[in-house]
Amino acid sequence: MAVFLKKEDTMLENKNGWIYGFIGVVIFSGSLPATRVAVMDFDPIFLTIARASIAGVLALALLVLFPQKRPTRKDLTSLFIVAVGVVVGFPLLTALALQHITSAHSIVFIGLLPLSTAIFGVLRAGDSPRPAFWVFAGGGSMLVAGFALTQDLSASWTGDLLMFGAILICGLGYAEGGQLSRKLGGWQVISWALVLSLPLMLPLTLFAVPQTFEGISQPAWIALGYVCVFSMLVGFVFWYRGLAEGGVAAVGQLQLLQPFMGLILAATLLQEAVSWPMGAVSVAVVLCVAGAKRFATSPGAVKSATKGTRSGKSLVVD
Repeated sequence: MAVFLKKEDTMLENKNGWIYGFIGVVIFSGSLPATRVAVMDFDPIFLTIARASIAGVLALALLVLFPQKRPTRKDLTSLFIVAVGVVVGFPLLTALALQHITSAHSIVFIGLLPLSTAIFGVLRAGDSPRPAFWVFAGGGSMLVAGFALTQDLSASWTGDLLMFGAILICGLGYAEGGQLSRKLGGWQVISWALVLSLPLMLPLTLFAVPQTFEGISQPAWIALGYVCVFSMLVGFVFWYRGLAEGGVAAVGQLQLLQPFMGLILAATLLQEAVSWPMGAVSVAVVLCVAGAKRFATSPGAVKSATKGTRSGKSLVVD
């Protein structure tokens, strides 16, 4: 009876992990279109450090309002990797890339992120997907890479290379954060990573503040608010919880849905042209998520940090 209940609890936890992960992907799907709007008026370096600083202040407020057990010295290394990957590296490289390519073009590269996350999930989080998993994960990534290589000369190799770099470092940050979330909790990991970055990001932001904000459009301000609050903080509350409960490699495949969602936003909100090859590639990589999910191995009996690993008050999603 105890074995049956344990298996049932694990299945429920895995299901919840996919739900949390899906919510995170929905939130993240607006990140690149919002960044595209923001870099039209803001310098990409200022945008990167400003979003980290504002999100860091919000994260610090959360940790004050909802006291948590402090990370151990061993956890600091993982938090540093998370900070480098998702707080600084991915936002900076994508902001630079979006000066050369459209958000619709950059969104297709997100199809490579599940494979990057899965690889680092094996290396850093101890996941062990079955061989067939890599067929589907690799197939989706090859479709994306093939699309990039067949673009016309109007595409920027500088933008493409920056996006590849962003995907690589973000996959590391996702996997490291997902693994650490099993111990600390989802929102705690991104909050501590943001706070860890704050002593560097905040002074840099004050130093890089433009002399005047005249000419900054309202859409740019709204986009800045989105990437600060949702892309940098709220999305990770759900995303890291999903990775912790459902498995880094498994739930990470939900990112294959992000290009499709992002292309819809790019077309509807930014009026960017979405060619039929872009749409076809997006649909194809979305189909790969079903096969990858089927053959991905969950983290087993790993329990999230919602039980017995934290002290003090807690958020609803923690």
